[in-house]
Amino acid sequence: MVNILVLADTHIAKAGFRLPEPLVAALTQADLILHAGDITSAAVLRELERHAPVHAVAGNNDDPELCRSLPERTIVEAAGYRVGVVHGHGAKGTTFERAQAAFAVAEVDCVVFGHSHQPRIERLGGRLYLNSGSPTQRRREPLWSYAWLRADAELTAEVVRFGRGH
Repeated sequence: MVNILVLADTHIAKAGFRLPEPLVAALTQADLILHAGDITSAAVLRELERHAPVHAVAGNNDDPELCRSLPERTIVEAAGYRVGVVHGHGAKGTTFERAQAAFAVAEVDCVVFGHSHQPRIERLGGRLYLNSGSPTQRRREPLWSYAWLRADAELTAEVVRFGRGH
């Protein structure tokens, strides 16, 4: 089994601001890390890369230098599955539709997206869609979150939620 840690919308730009402890603990279990944008700092990518290989895409809040170094979308192969990754920003309230459109003609088993800060797992047309939510900015959500994709005989997803007291 391949354990894929899925993140989006970490929004860590300030020096001294760190990833939350529940997420740091989860990093030790990751075989691969996918980040669906709004990383905002290359330091976050370097921290993630200390734990596992990272595939990331640019988001609408990433600094210009980071945006130049990251694709807008990518397809990652893991354990025989193809996973599309995109941030999904654009017109308000259409994040899921934009994630679908980004890989409409691509042969992928799963689409990972971010932007809304709202965790979501949905199977549609034989394809798995996953938004991990945000581990640092919950917005209207009651808890912060990240997610797992587990690639084995089947590709499954799980959102992990945590509160201030962890």
